[in-house]
Amino acid sequence: MAKIASISMRVNPRIKAEAESFYGSLGMTLTEAINIFLHKSILEGGLPFDVRQPRYNSKTEAAMREARDILAGKVPAESYDSASTMFTALNE
Repeated sequence: MAKIASISMRVNPRIKAEAESFYGSLGMTLTEAINIFLHKSILEGGLPFDVRQPRYNSKTEAAMREARDILAGKVPAESYDSASTMFTALNE
């Protein structure tokens, strides 16, 4: 019989619930998924996936900055009376 070792870790409760739901849909527990991750890490000799920040083109990065500024209230958001008015503005 294999020896059992415990790992205690803190995670965001929402992330934990989403992960449990996701892995449950695959027919496994979160513990089984973590064990698979650990085994794969050992086989790969590191993380079994690339860790990097997403890179976007300058136009996309500018749009993301603008969206953050709108959400933060730094820039007023455009508003339109109708969908046709909005599409006309987008086409200009």
